[in-house]
Amino acid sequence: MDLEVIVQQFQKKDTAAFEKLYQMYSGNICGVINTIVKDTDVAEEICQVVFMEVWNNSELYNVSQGRFFTWILNIARNAAIDKIRSKSHKTSKVNLSADYFVGILESKEDSESGKEDTMGFKKLLVNLKEKCVEIIELLYFKGLTQKEVSIELDIPLGTVKTWNRSCISQIRTNVTL
Repeated sequence: MDLEVIVQQFQKKDTAAFEKLYQMYSGNICGVINTIVKDTDVAEEICQVVFMEVWNNSELYNVSQGRFFTWILNIARNAAIDKIRSKSHKTSKVNLSADYFVGILESKEDSESGKEDTMGFKKLLVNLKEKCVEIIELLYFKGLTQKEVSIELDIPLGTVKTWNRSCISQIRTNVTL
């Protein structure tokens, strides 16, 4: 069957045409989304949403403005970019808390057995003030921006920037110890 005919049937809400187009394009669309979000499960979820959006807005496609695949691809690309910019996606990608690493380094088993800190975190955290550990955790382990840290800790943005520079400087000093 001719693609143009399938698209026309699709625009008339023919489910068989939808299934045909989904079979033709879903693999490629999911692949493109996956290259953006770098998570297969999330990519498949977004792909489903994209095809539902395409189905619900099929009347917006105009053959004179480009190929049907390109139209779907643009919708998919925008949906993937929206997802990676979303707060929920950023939150799901948050690394472990610095407390996790500090807890590992200060565990009784390590100190009693004399094991060395294989990752070198203990050496980096020597003499850091509590505020430094907190700011480093929020900025580098939880992925917050300096402005978000300012709001979280209820301190001026300039103070966050200054503390960040001095904390990083202290960590650099600790690296040379």
